[in-house]
Amino acid sequence: MRTQKWLATALFAGAASAMVSGSSLAGSLNIIIEEVPDYDVVRVLTEKFAAENPGIEVTFDAMPFDAMRDKILTSALASSATYNVIIVDNPWMEEFAKAGFLTPLDDFIAADSGYDFEDFVGPLRDIGVVEGSTYGVPYYNYALGLIVRQDIFDEQGIAVPTTLDDYVDVVKKLTNDDFYGAAMQPQKGYKVMEEWKNWLYATGGELFNADGDITINSPEAVKALEMYIDAFNTSAPEGSVNWGFDEALRAVASGRAATMLSYNWMLPALNAKGGMSGDLAGKFTLNEVPGGKAVLGSWSWSIPANVDDKDEAWKYISWITSKAVAKDRVIAGGAPVRTSIISDPEVWEKGFGEDYYKTLLGILEDAAPLSSGTSAEELIDIVGTELSAAVSGQKSVQQALDDAAKGVERAR
Repeated sequence: MRTQKWLATALFAGAASAMVSGSSLAGSLNIIIEEVPDYDVVRVLTEKFAAENPGIEVTFDAMPFDAMRDKILTSALASSATYNVIIVDNPWMEEFAKAGFLTPLDDFIAADSGYDFEDFVGPLRDIGVVEGSTYGVPYYNYALGLIVRQDIFDEQGIAVPTTLDDYVDVVKKLTNDDFYGAAMQPQKGYKVMEEWKNWLYATGGELFNADGDITINSPEAVKALEMYIDAFNTSAPEGSVNWGFDEALRAVASGRAATMLSYNWMLPALNAKGGMSGDLAGKFTLNEVPGGKAVLGSWSWSIPANVDDKDEAWKYISWITSKAVAKDRVIAGGAPVRTSIISDPEVWEKGFGEDYYKTLLGILEDAAPLSSGTSAEELIDIVGTELSAAVSGQKSVQQALDDAAKGVERAR
């Protein structure tokens, strides 16, 4: 997930790497992990694991997203793993599993009494399953939702839109002077692809049909991109053609825009008293994306195939993802992945409220990954480059999508 380091300031202050250890160490776990707020929560909780397992030393190598993939691959190709536990972004899962880089976890899961793997939200759980074998256990989600300034909607008597047509109409209506209906992220590559694919779902489109044929240039895709560009040209801040997640977030937090499609867990950050939104804190709500089907992002815990002590690695993974610890992590601010925890009234009370978690469950249950397959990362770059060319006016909508289809075909 592409996020910037300044976001990792939520509930715990954490360094880029940390060691959690007990005494009389006999083993060690080196874990590579993305440097985001969830890591800070995990790091603090792991102190309890270290106290319960004094023979295991846990070391975190936390870093920005862009540095992770190369380090994971270098470790996977070595004769002995640098990392005993890794987190895997969903576009990498099938590629890594089919390359033989990951350990199947089915036997570990089956032998772990009371673990309840089925409790993980279905679409999140399915991301870690490749050709019938489980290679990843959900760590956190970054599914997208529609975040709105609810006070503005209420003042103007506008219902939160549930269809794409209504959404475009609403953001146009809300745009005036130096205030905009939508903060968008048409930045070339990952960001525009991540945002626009929600629009594609809303028009009934897909990247591929059920037979695996490329449909990125279908009439539904053309409609989705035309509507996206219309909304951008009429309702997004001027000069935002290269905006990514950070710029869009700042526009909403500072009161320049009324809506954005963004990660569901940004709602608590926007509503935090004394946080980024200042006096606007508490005025934002999370809703399902127009059309109802959202882009799903997820990180999963995995064990590299070239790890010597897989039992020790699983001991940690099963502990950090257990119901009890997962509940503590969510209450502390972590993004939930278990149905029972999202539905727990105690979590609602101590966390971010019943409405947030019920909306989140609705988003997660009807969401699908941004990209999949062994060329998922390359596909995102190809399509995101062509989408950007259309938004910036360098290509027509049809030409950009035709070129995207050709690029995806070459990459497969």
